[in-house]
Amino acid sequence: MFKPVEVRALPGFRLFVRYSDGVAGEVDLSNLVGKGVFSAWMEPQAFEQVGIGTSGEIHWNDQIDLCPDAIYLQITG
Repeated sequence: MFKPVEVRALPGFRLFVRYSDGVAGEVDLSNLVGKGVFSAWMEPQAFEQVGIGTSGEIHWNDQIDLCPDAIYLQITG
């Protein structure tokens, strides 16, 4: 699969992600907020600290990361 090259937090626990093949879109992660490790997002500004890890994972810290392939599939349907 393609690697993410840009990721931005949007209001309402949504992410904008752009991939190396030019595919870009938004995903809604609000259904995860407050569940397990995702309870960290309840802290002000925690969700906004999103980044791209060295292996291409979409991550917030060393405890929260998402598979970029799964996000790609959500964007492309």
